[in-house]
Amino acid sequence: MAKFYVQCGPVDLVLDGDSPQQAALAAIDRALSPHLWIYDDPGLTENECRQHLMLEALLHLPPSITVSERGFGADDAVCVPTPETIQMWHALMVGVRRLLMKAGIDRTVAVLAGSDVAANLSTHHPRRAR
Repeated sequence: MAKFYVQCGPVDLVLDGDSPQQAALAAIDRALSPHLWIYDDPGLTENECRQHLMLEALLHLPPSITVSERGFGADDAVCVPTPETIQMWHALMVGVRRLLMKAGIDRTVAVLAGSDVAANLSTHHPRRAR
């Protein structure tokens, strides 16, 4: 794995990854983890979850994520589009949500991801009578 220097808005991260896109995805994961609760809200459709993420990105993130193997501000940096990276992250979270529901696992996406937000949410769900 290579070391990548990732700039996403005000956040500068040094991450290991296989590609600039993977490093950008890891940065988005860190930036959007406070929003994992949306995947646990049964009242939100998958499209509404995606719209929420895109709105948050529009308000708080730059249009692209800068990734370099040489350092912050280096001339080898590539720009990875933020909307496409958020779409990839959203697809992963939707997949996790579907797997949990299909498997009947009584856990939230936020809890499984280890989100700090999850600690503030009630994770008790009464079991259905069988």
